[in-house]
Amino acid sequence: MYAIIENGNKQYRVSEGDVLKVEKLKAEVGAEVSFPVLMVADESGIKLGEEVKSAKVTATVTAQDKYRKIIVFKYKAKKNERKKQGHRQPFTAVRIEKISL
Repeated sequence: MYAIIENGNKQYRVSEGDVLKVEKLKAEVGAEVSFPVLMVADESGIKLGEEVKSAKVTATVTAQDKYRKIIVFKYKAKKNERKKQGHRQPFTAVRIEKISL
């Protein structure tokens, strides 16, 4: 069984037991969160729209962290104009506990 969930204007395919890195959530480590479900697929087939309106995916927050640093370097040739920046995007790691219909 798997489900398609939505978070941070992105969609993810998840199954029970998966660990997923999503956009940063305001939740403590160990807290339980739920996500809106767009689609559920199981042995009986695919369910969409009104059929999954009551479906729920619950997950436990396992970490609040940042991705590795990326370097953003901008320059203009022959102008001695340079700008170096680093960026680390924050994320929340969640473990999918249960997909319920």
